[in-house]
Amino acid sequence: MTPEIDWSQLHAAAVAVMQNAYAPYSRFMVGVAGLVDDGRIVVGCNVENAAYGVALCAECGMVSSLHASGGGRLVAVSCVDADGDALMPCGRCRQLLWENGGPQCQVMSPDGVMMMSEVLPLAFGAEDIHKVTGESHD
Repeated sequence: MTPEIDWSQLHAAAVAVMQNAYAPYSRFMVGVAGLVDDGRIVVGCNVENAAYGVALCAECGMVSSLHASGGGRLVAVSCVDADGDALMPCGRCRQLLWENGGPQCQVMSPDGVMMMSEVLPLAFGAEDIHKVTGESHD
């Protein structure tokens, strides 16, 4: 059974973790919170690096936390900027959300709640690999 989504709780968790972001170069702090199919909330914040290309997006930290704490599937995600406003994940992170939440995962956008199938239409996923390899990663 899918847990009920409390968007205010997810938003609050994202704002709280955003305060821990390490963004000394861009000063663009980001926090994210995701509801897992078992009811857990996992969070992440961005971590920059002097070598800009190896910075970690907040969603990377959240997905790492998801797997480090037992795995599961993301049901809903709230990502915020330093003002606490809804922020859309970048392209790389949209792919992470697709892989770990799938087309039905809900994302709070500046325009309201969207399904991942709307955020990343015609997404590339594990099923595309399995069509060629015939293998399953389950």
